[in-house]
Amino acid sequence: MRARPWVAVSFLLPAFLLLGALVVYPIGYSIWRSFFDAAGDSFVGLANYVEIFSDPDNLTSVQNTLIWVVVAPSIATLLGLMFAVLTDRLRFATAFKLIIFMPMAISMLAVGIIFRLVYEQEPDRGVANAVWVGVHDTFAESSAWPGARPRPNAGLEEVKGGGFVTADAVGSADPTNLPLVGVPPQDVAQAATAGTAQPSGDEVTGTVWLDFTPGGGGEAGAIDPKEKALAGIAVEAVKDGEVVATATTGEDGTYALPAEAEGATLRLPAANFAEPYNGVDWLGPALVTPAIIGSYLWMWAGFAMVLIAAGLASVPREILEAARVDGASEWQVFRKVTVPLLAPVLGVVLVTLMINVMKIFDLVYIIAPSAVQSDASVLALQLYLVSFGGGANQGLGSAFAVLLLLLVLPVMVINIRRLRRENRR
Repeated sequence: MRARPWVAVSFLLPAFLLLGALVVYPIGYSIWRSFFDAAGDSFVGLANYVEIFSDPDNLTSVQNTLIWVVVAPSIATLLGLMFAVLTDRLRFATAFKLIIFMPMAISMLAVGIIFRLVYEQEPDRGVANAVWVGVHDTFAESSAWPGARPRPNAGLEEVKGGGFVTADAVGSADPTNLPLVGVPPQDVAQAATAGTAQPSGDEVTGTVWLDFTPGGGGEAGAIDPKEKALAGIAVEAVKDGEVVATATTGEDGTYALPAEAEGATLRLPAANFAEPYNGVDWLGPALVTPAIIGSYLWMWAGFAMVLIAAGLASVPREILEAARVDGASEWQVFRKVTVPLLAPVLGVVLVTLMINVMKIFDLVYIIAPSAVQSDASVLALQLYLVSFGGGANQGLGSAFAVLLLLLVLPVMVINIRRLRRENRR
């Protein structure tokens, strides 16, 4: 530099020009533009920054970004550490790591499309709800005929809490038939034809059936030849508010209650008609942000694992073996030896992911439905929406850009200081 400074300047000038055009000028212009209104004509001072922290949608994006910065890098680093340590001794460790790292080869756009399908509400389409509903239905019985209801003027009244009860007490002299409607014909296409119950001594009998004749015709309230039985419906006999007998309709829709049902009212519990369990609303307002973070972890846990595994490979095995010889358990070796030795690598992974999630955009934009996009919005997405997505307020968008810069700077400073410390060693 002292002998021929012009040579150094000549080599550095192209880099300086590029840096100025692509980094310094945009930052400077964004800061300047953030003090003006949407049109860029009137100076508004800090009004745009005030709007960020006063408008509910803008404030939600700030809060969600903080959640992302705290939760996503921490969990991704922890998963990467677990995968790296647990696969260290596996025979097929390389193949396992390849599978875990493979999502990194997929673009954010593709990951967003994949997980938009995974989180579909309908179990027939969404993988997450298909698994969730399958587990739920394993331990909880589904209703017999969801959506069914009594035919009007059939002598059945709806009770509080759901279900239906006969208006009058029943007896064993005549069958008590309970006609229902509201069941799609295709749902009973394979059902048996409704049977006609006969009086049976002291028992209370009857039939529960779909009071609908395909093609029309038939008599309301009467069991016609083509009408279908509703099997599996629970029938309860109630006296003085207590259930004294229960029965379930057979394949032909008939039921028989013991003598205790004489003089009781019959009740069809609400459980017979409850809508089937449809899973979790993953993309609803309450779970949309955790759901999107889950898709991010699926993609970036492999990145953390590869870096941590590389650091683990450089840890001297003699130190680990010495700790085991001294009587340390595997958990103690991991907690007091492995993790401290991996601390620099863990710091790199954590800081890198923190910077990465601050600019997260495409995952949120693609996965979150428009109805809840404001609930899942983050700073980078809100910047786009207010600037180009219909808001057309580039003053406010520039304020978001400056806020993002201010959030990234401390992390960058910490990273630079750490790198300098490592170089001194």
